[in-house]
Amino acid sequence: MLDLVLPVECGGCGTPGQRWCPVCATALRVHADEPLLVSPRLDPGVPVFALGRHAGPRRSAIVALKEHGRRDLRGPLAVALATGLHRLLCWGIVETPLTVVPAPTRRWAARRRGGDPVTLLARTATAAAPGITVAAALRTAAGVRDSVGLGVDARQRNLAGRVRLTGCPLPGGEVLLVDDIVTTGATAAESVRVLRSAGVPVVAVLTLAYA
Repeated sequence: MLDLVLPVECGGCGTPGQRWCPVCATALRVHADEPLLVSPRLDPGVPVFALGRHAGPRRSAIVALKEHGRRDLRGPLAVALATGLHRLLCWGIVETPLTVVPAPTRRWAARRRGGDPVTLLARTATAAAPGITVAAALRTAAGVRDSVGLGVDARQRNLAGRVRLTGCPLPGGEVLLVDDIVTTGATAAESVRVLRSAGVPVVAVLTLAYA
């Protein structure tokens, strides 16, 4: 009866009657050679890794979580993020103790979405990981616009000087910046710059997708 009133559909492909179908689960699976090392147009000065392209079920799931309130998709996306983080640890890219810092989100967007999706994903992904802490250490100042539709230069100008530290204490050890998508690299570059200016040892960036 509930499905008739509020139809359930897969957050990846729209298949009715399933919140996350086996086909989309396979598409989101992290393979042995992933996450991939990518090269955004703006170099943040540290390696940038992504779990896959911002396309297909991966893109649909990220958009549904962020823009349509599909909190049930936090689970599969967090599992993928946790697997990617584990791979970086196994490859020696990062070491514990490790602090995961989510990329900053505009405050009004976080309020509209019922919280910052990237921070919530990071906390879910690392909940059972020993030696890993999540610190929401970054925020955006007033005046930051939605980056959709902006080119490389416009994105860089949009964020320049507008990423700030929150004052959240950062435990000792290395720092990994985490975000949902890397496009031009503007957010990653400004976030890494701000953290490093404060003496924070950022060693890499990990994202769910690259565009």
